Amino acid sequence: MGIAKKRIAVLCNYKLRPNRIGGMDYFFWEFDAKCREANVIVDWFFPNSENHGNYQKLNIISANGQSIESSFLNHLQKNQVTYSHVITHFLEICTPFYKTINKLLSAKIIAVDHNPRPLNGYPLKKKIIKRIKGNLYSKYIDVFVGVSNYTVNELISDFGKQIKPKCQVIYNGILLENIRVRPVRNTEKPIFLVASHLRKSKGIQDLIAAVANLPQELKKELTIDVYGEGPYEKQLLKQIKDLKVEKNFSFKGSSPNLSETFYKYDYLLHPTHMECFSLTILESLAANVPVITPPVGGNLEIVSHNNNGYIFQANNVQKLKDIVVNLVEGSKSITQNTRSKIEENFGLNKMVENHINLLQ
Repeated sequence: MGIAKKRIAVLCNYKLRPNRIGGMDYFFWEFDAKCREANVIVDWFFPNSENHGNYQKLNIISANGQSIESSFLNHLQKNQVTYSHVITHFLEICTPFYKTINKLLSAKIIAVDHNPRPLNGYPLKKKIIKRIKGNLYSKYIDVFVGVSNYTVNELISDFGKQIKPKCQVIYNGILLENIRVRPVRNTEKPIFLVASHLRKSKGIQDLIAAVANLPQELKKELTIDVYGEGPYEKQLLKQIKDLKVEKNFSFKGSSPNLSETFYKYDYLLHPTHMECFSLTILESLAANVPVITPPVGGNLEIVSHNNNGYIFQANNVQKLKDIVVNLVEGSKSITQNTRSKIEENFGLNKMVENHINLLQ
C-alpha cells in the first residue's frame, strides 16, 4: 500500500462486550489486520480489555476506570513512544485534549464522529459552546471524518465552516459474509423484529403505542421480537403492560450474533428519534429484510421509501400504525431484494480501505 513503517494510536470510547459483537467490532479487527499487513503497529485504547473474537490479537491498553483521554496522556508520559497518527472514535470532538496531543506529538490527528444528534437539535447554550470549542480547538484536528453526509453537515454546523475543507465522509460498512439472506419474504402476516439499544431516543415507545392502536383482529397474530437491552427496558415493559399488548412483544435480550438472525424476519421496525449511520439498518437490508424508520440522521442515505423500506416522521405514531396495518393486511409490501445496494456500497472491506487511506 506504500505506507512507511509507523505506529499509530486508535482511541475508542467503546466498551468491549462479549455478549454484544457488532459491526464496529468487526471493523476494529479487520482494520488492525490490514494495518499489520502494511507494517503499521496499532495501539488500541479502549475502556476495558477483552479476548473474545479477534480482540486477543489487538494490542489493547485499557483505561481501567479512567477516561480514554486521561489513559492516553498517562501512556504518553510513562512511555517513550511516538505516533504518526492518532485516530479517535466515539470521543467528544474539539476539546482541549486535541490541543494537548497536538503539542505533545507531531502526529496527524483524525477525529471520527459516530454521534447522533437530538431530533430537535441541541439547545441554544450547547450550540454556542460547540461553536466556541470549534473556534478554539478545530485547528488542532487534521481530518474530521463523518460516517454519513448527514454527519459531516452536522460537524460543520456544530464547529463552524472553517472545518469544511478538512471534512470527509467514510460510510460505515458491515461484514456481509456473516449475514444470512432471507430468500422469500411473507407478503401476508409478515414477521417483525426490533434490534436496538433500549433507550428512550430509540423510539420503541412509539411502536408500542402504534401497536396498541391496531384493530383487535390484527393484534391477535402479531408478535414483534425485540432484541437489545438498556436503561429504558423497565419503562417499555411497563408501557406494554399498561396498554395490554404483552402478547404482541417478545423481549429477547441482547444477542451476540444478531447479524445471523435478521434473515428469520420480514421487516425491521426501527422507530429511532436520533441516528448517525445505522449498522443495524445496513445488516437488516443485507439480510434482504426491509426497514421501517424515520428520516433521521443518515437513514435517507440508505433507505428509500417504497423501495427497500418505508419512511415515516419520527414520533408519528399514527403513520407508523398505518404502515404496520398495511403490511399485516398485505395491501403493501416490499418486493425487491434489498441486499444488492448494501453489497455495492457498504461492505466492511470498503470501509477498512477508506480508513487505511487516511494513513497516507
